[in-house]
Amino acid sequence: MSLVGEERKAIILNLLNLEGKVKTNDLVERLQVSSETVRRYLEEMEAENKLRKVYGGAIKIKHDREEPSHFKREVLWAEEKKRIGAAAAKLVQEGDVIVIDDGTTPLQMIPALSGIGRLTIVTPSITALSLLVQLQNQGMFDGDIYFIGGKVNAKHYRVAGSIAEKMMANFHVDKAFISIDGITHKSATSFDSDKSQLGRQFVDHADETIVLADHSKIGANTFYRICDLKEIDTIVCNVPAPEEWKTELGKKDINWIVAE
Repeated sequence: MSLVGEERKAIILNLLNLEGKVKTNDLVERLQVSSETVRRYLEEMEAENKLRKVYGGAIKIKHDREEPSHFKREVLWAEEKKRIGAAAAKLVQEGDVIVIDDGTTPLQMIPALSGIGRLTIVTPSITALSLLVQLQNQGMFDGDIYFIGGKVNAKHYRVAGSIAEKMMANFHVDKAFISIDGITHKSATSFDSDKSQLGRQFVDHADETIVLADHSKIGANTFYRICDLKEIDTIVCNVPAPEEWKTELGKKDINWIVAE
């Protein structure tokens, strides 16, 4: 096996997300590199706040059980989110009707959509609405914008709740680009009950469900279920699918796109 450093680091991240910890000796065997090389990778990844080194290996950083604020999420894995958003935007075709979910990763799709004609975009995100209106006023977006009304969550710059769910029930879209807080080989989940219920509506009223997730979401399991894995058509992520998931993904015919 001959892998470049970033591919090896992606494997380490996948193992951490699945198992919560990795051992240096196991990584030496799996990656077929020296223990010094593994230690260097772990040191570099710790400096990037992707793991915490411990004696004999590393452990996954425990994130809060509460959803970080919109502003905090903007700076978490910012470069990875830009790549994911750009890759997701390539799935949008002229004339599509799409949902762009709340979340700092789906927001990264918007700049790449300005050249695609006759789009209709449905969103619960106050920030997405502002960006789309700005593009439209600059003559860079000629589509229709539908903002889902409901209870405003000021901390996260979104709307949700029963009114938003009822409004979404009146729509049907070609593609729903969903933001999640965790995804396992069983389901996609969220920290927030209202967000998960609205996400459920997006899934139910879309021909295709496309989940956008950076590597920190892989293997994470938060409290509120949005949908089962089998209901997802495509996952766009900055790292390859965990090896342990590939059989299940194949059975469920789920496309996994790596955002380069």
